[in-house]
Amino acid sequence: MTSTLCQLRTLLAATFVGLLPFFAQAGGGPPENVVQAEILGGWTTQDGTRMAALHIRLAPGWKTYWRAPGETGIPPHFDWSKSENLRGVRYHWPSPRVFDIYGARTIGYAEELVLPIELHPKQPGKPIRLRGEVDLGICETICMPARLLLDAQLDGAGVSDPVIHQALASQPRSAKRAGVGVVRCDLEPISDGLRLQVRIEMPRLPGDEVALVEAGDPRIWVSQPMVERRGGALHLEADLVPPNGKPMALQRTALRFTVIAGSNAVDIRGCKGG
Repeated sequence: MTSTLCQLRTLLAATFVGLLPFFAQAGGGPPENVVQAEILGGWTTQDGTRMAALHIRLAPGWKTYWRAPGETGIPPHFDWSKSENLRGVRYHWPSPRVFDIYGARTIGYAEELVLPIELHPKQPGKPIRLRGEVDLGICETICMPARLLLDAQLDGAGVSDPVIHQALASQPRSAKRAGVGVVRCDLEPISDGLRLQVRIEMPRLPGDEVALVEAGDPRIWVSQPMVERRGGALHLEADLVPPNGKPMALQRTALRFTVIAGSNAVDIRGCKGG
């Protein structure tokens, strides 16, 4: 089976287009082979979807970002519109790490990311031609954009891959599994958007707790939340600013919170009015 997996990964290797011209402006080129990527072909699930993965390797000391990268990060963007027999995609993000560099906090992965991608075919049982462009940020002492081109033919039932299984197992725990209780939030209009105050009833995670907020719309900028533990509840406050910089309406069910402490992470979706 190991030989089969190696052959499959070789066949599905992604084409790296290269870094955008920002490198020339930064002075000096990047290290050779700073980023490499491949599609892990994975297997067909009992539900008829295909569990594949994007495997990104970075040069030592380099990092890339999570889906919500923090105040100063570059969010990844995926375009699968040129694929064949693909109806939809679901990402299973592994728990990220928190990086504090020069006073700025970003969220992501150091040197390697295995991102499981669950593919929903238009015609179950038929091959999927996965073609995509991935725009992402990579960082060492400075951060810059990169683009990857992906092209993989996914035929047959595939092979169960322990690398993908490990990435799936490292996803943040659900709120239920983590013992999260009531989550309440207040939204207050400010001059350029909304101020969000949240109270999350949950057991303390070992280590320093960091909270992240996603507004449900990637165009909405979210400030780095202020976090305070008060007994059995975590309190956080953040500003949400839309592109037009004006107060807005926001559904509480669209809000998503991730609490991270070391290698532990909890995924919390939605909140009730205060």
